[in-house]
Parts: sequence; structure tokens; C-alpha cells
Amino acid sequence: MEFDTIAAISTPSGEGAIAIVRLSGDQALTIADQIYKGKSRLVDVASHTIHYGHIVHPDSEEVIEEVMVSVLRAPRTFTREDIVEINCHGGLVSVNRVLDVVLSEGARLAEPGEFTKRAFLNGRIDLSQAEGVIDLIRAKTDRAMNVAMKQVEGRLSNKIRRLRQQLIETVASVEVNIDYPEYDAEDVTLELLKREARAVREEIEGLLATAKQGKILREGISTAIIGRPNVGKSSLMNSLVHENKAIVTDVPGTTRDVLEEYVNVRGVPLRLIDTAGIRETEDIVEKIGVERSRQVLKEADLILLVINSAEELTEEDEALFEAIRDLNAVIVMNKTDLEKKVDETRLRELAEGRPLIQASLLKDEGIEELEQAIARLFFEEGVETQDLSYVSNARHISLLNQAKKSIDDALEAAELSMPVDMVQIDITRAWEQLGEIIGDNAHDGLIDQLFSQFCLGK
Repeated sequence: MEFDTIAAISTPSGEGAIAIVRLSGDQALTIADQIYKGKSRLVDVASHTIHYGHIVHPDSEEVIEEVMVSVLRAPRTFTREDIVEINCHGGLVSVNRVLDVVLSEGARLAEPGEFTKRAFLNGRIDLSQAEGVIDLIRAKTDRAMNVAMKQVEGRLSNKIRRLRQQLIETVASVEVNIDYPEYDAEDVTLELLKREARAVREEIEGLLATAKQGKILREGISTAIIGRPNVGKSSLMNSLVHENKAIVTDVPGTTRDVLEEYVNVRGVPLRLIDTAGIRETEDIVEKIGVERSRQVLKEADLILLVINSAEELTEEDEALFEAIRDLNAVIVMNKTDLEKKVDETRLRELAEGRPLIQASLLKDEGIEELEQAIARLFFEEGVETQDLSYVSNARHISLLNQAKKSIDDALEAAELSMPVDMVQIDITRAWEQLGEIIGDNAHDGLIDQLFSQFCLGK
């Protein structure tokens, strides 16, 4: 496909050793040559080479930057267009001066995600691989990155294509029966259809079985730390983050607002939320914090309820157990270095089989056991990313469920011995729904929406 030439800064804003301005399009080399001075013209050099020189203003001949320029010729590039990457000194002024002069010579400022969008439109990657690029950029743990990398490499795409091929071959067999009924009995065709449809449904169910873990790896677990004031919530957050993010004092009610931080627990990203202690208070600021804490409680995937083992259980403690009755939770019995006063038997009754971790956050004890409990709660058999194709994207999960429903409808119709051309309609619908995952049947609005989520320059 033919497009105009685009340009953007492809490195994060701020001070750094190097910043990169990327150009892509038929005129990328010509535009770069108009502002580049070096030993050779860029249009004459070999592809996939890098060259030292200077960026100069085309009118005043003023030297703007000392640069290294990479030249990559189509089609062996990310966008399958000519690409030029200008490596200049990091910093807000230098890289923006280079971008300004590139734009003045005819390039257009790229839209968010437009480089990756061109890679998709030019057939370099499919839609699920493009979405894997977003996940790769946003990955918060090594395991999340491994899952995203497999998607970028096409692991999921290849499986979807194979399932679609299996379905289209089944549809073709049905078509033969419809057009040439003398060559095959209808009941034989229905048996073939049922066998192939069941095989595809089984593979779709296998992909959907990874959805829960995949979404956790992609989005993280929203984890709220709750408890009465001064039981050690902020200390727990600091211990998990391995940094003093929250203020820790002996004064109840120190945390007045909700604090958030991402942490890596055995390869699983936790969006950790330290809440204000939930209690009745007349302090207007603390009261606002308590209300926010109650809201966080409703939205969390996991609750870490902290109890002070050096005090007897209070009505507030019991009320908190009631509030998390139907939620995933781990109970942390803190301050075990002090004399134990809590009724542990009653505590276990309230926990209702949930993990109960004994900890002394002051001495950094119990964190290892807590991390194990969290990992077991969401990944009973551990996180495996070597061979599994995790489905983590909500759009993919929805389309897989729709395709499974269509196949179920086809099987139900086949069991009722309905005409094969009626059964074929549902099989064809499943084929189309799987195609939406990789972008074969995606409409322009969906494509624009997906790529708008990318950062500028990617």
C-alpha cells in the first residue's frame, strides 16, 4: 500500500544518552538526505547500514546535531517501507530540533501507533501480533513479557490460522455434498462435520482455559491492602515493593489516601493499593480516605487483610471479614514478634479456609510465605510460559467465546439432523469470528481504535 512519509520521536521524552527520530515512507531517504551531511548521500548507501554525519538546516546550513543515521530499505523493515532512524543526543531540545527540520522538509508527524499500523496494513504482521506489541511495551514482569513476545512472534496467530483452515476445509466438504449429492451421503457429511467441529471446539476451549492466567499476566492483579489503622498495612506495602513508598509511624490514621504501586510477585504483576485504615473517624480528610478505601475494596481482585496479632480481635476486624466474605483474600497476621493476644482459633474461623500468613513486617518475616500463597491462589500449578499460548486480550477472549458458541450451534443443528447447508452457516460464522482475531475481517473503526492506544513513534 502507498502512504505519505511519516516521522516521530521514537524514544521516551527527557534526558538520555540517545534519542531517535524515525521516518517511514517512500520519501524517507530523500527527506533525510536534504538535511544530512556525511561522506555519502543516504540514497546511495546500502540497506541496513549506519552512517556518521550531521543534521544541518537546509536553508541556513547551520549544524543542528551530530548524528548516526540508520538506513533500512523496503521491504526488509518493520513497516515494509523505507525507514530512516536518526540517532541524536538525548534531551528535549536536540531531538525536537531534528524532528522540526524533518517535518519542514515534507514529512508528516505520525499518529500514535502509525508505524505499527503500517506494518499491519502492509502485511508485515497481523492484528493479534500488533496487539502483542502493545503488551510487550506495557509488560511489567518477565513472564508477562514472554507471553507478549510469543504473541508478537505469531504463536497465537498460527494456531488461529490452523483452526480456520480446519473449518474452511469442513465447509468445502459440505459444499461438495450440496453441489454433488450423488458423491456422498448426507449423514456421512454430517458425521464428518461433527467430528471436525468438535476438534476445533476442543482447541478453542484449551485457549480459553488460559484466559484467566493470561489476563492476570497482561493486566496484573488489583490488590488492596486493608485493615484497621496502625496494623501494618503500609509496612506490608513497603516490604512487597522493597522500598519505603508509604509513611510508617505509630500514629493511627497516617495513610490518608490510596497509594498505588506495581510489584512483581513470582512473575505475576500486582497493582498494589495501600488504603487508609477503615474505621469510623471525625477527621474529615481521613474520612475521605476511608471512603476511597471502601470503593477500592469493591473493585479489587485480591484482598490482603492485615490483622494485629498483638491485640485482641475487635468489632472493626470482624466487620472487615464480613466485607470480604465473597472475595479472594489472604489474611496477614502481623506483629508476631510481639506477645500474641489474638484468638487464633476465632481468626481461622473468620478466615473460612483462606490462607493465613504469620508475619513480622518489622523483621521482614513472612513475605516469602505470602508471595507463595498469592501465586498458589491464582496459579495453582505455577505460571508456565514456555509452551503455552496464553490468551490475555479481552477482545480475543470475546471472539473465541463467540466462535465456540457458533460451533456449539452447528453441533446442535447437526445432532438434530438439520440440512447440512443450515449447519454450514454456523461453521462459516465461527470461521469469520476467528478471522477477526488476526484482522482478516476487522473493520476500519476497530483498527483505528486499537492503534490509537500505542504511544507516539511506535
